[in-house]
Amino acid sequence: MAKAAKSRRALPRVIAIANQKGGVGKTTTTVNLGACLAELGYRTLIVDLDPQGNASTGLGIDNRGLESSMYNVIMNELPLENCVEPSAQKNLFVAPASLDLAGAEIELVPAFGRESRLKRAIEGVVADYDSVLIDCPPSLGLLTVNGLNAAREVLVPIQCEYYALEGLGQLLRNVDLVKRNLNPELEISTIVCVMYDGRTKLADQVVSEVREHFGDKVVKTVVPRTVRLSEAPSFGQSIITFDPSSRGAQSYRAVAKEVSGGPPERSR
Repeated sequence: MAKAAKSRRALPRVIAIANQKGGVGKTTTTVNLGACLAELGYRTLIVDLDPQGNASTGLGIDNRGLESSMYNVIMNELPLENCVEPSAQKNLFVAPASLDLAGAEIELVPAFGRESRLKRAIEGVVADYDSVLIDCPPSLGLLTVNGLNAAREVLVPIQCEYYALEGLGQLLRNVDLVKRNLNPELEISTIVCVMYDGRTKLADQVVSEVREHFGDKVVKTVVPRTVRLSEAPSFGQSIITFDPSSRGAQSYRAVAKEVSGGPPERSR
């Protein structure tokens, strides 16, 4: 991660948050990592590519009745800057999803340049941000392919439970396919162990197994399973706004420092 943090000084980081298994804390990680990066002083954009729109609502963006959303960016090639919404937190911005995005998977099939629409959209705004986090859907459809093609890095949240590695092999193969056919810069740079329950031996076994497989790509901090992390989205807030002193807030702050290498050397 130290190497990735150094390279960020010259080039904004575009990170896809991906895991093909649902319910693994992917959106929770996107929202709270983004909020913590923003708190550190990184101007951060969260691109909500999941039709459920949970990253948008989790930061207080009402995705019903939006004039423009990621659907318009993907399908109508609307400039991304036209749909970006500021969050309540300084330095944190959201490109929201709407329910219309669910139909984009089918509508994209005959579209020209269908795998590169998000990449082109992000290229138009990336210079305005230090970090761009893409919340990908929990499946490998055309939306996720767009997310992987637009990113330079992949961050994978892995839950500390029995089926933690289920589907991970397929994700690795799919990332490799995108790397070989569309995006040679793409790398899995970061693994975050989430939903950790210290009361069980299983959680420690899963963390040990993940560290054995992925080495220093796994951040040192593990994110606990807490009620406060589950409650925060219903208030449209990140954990550092909802309960800044909670274990979840402290953990995601530590993850952000590991991922970023610390506060930015310059501010915008």
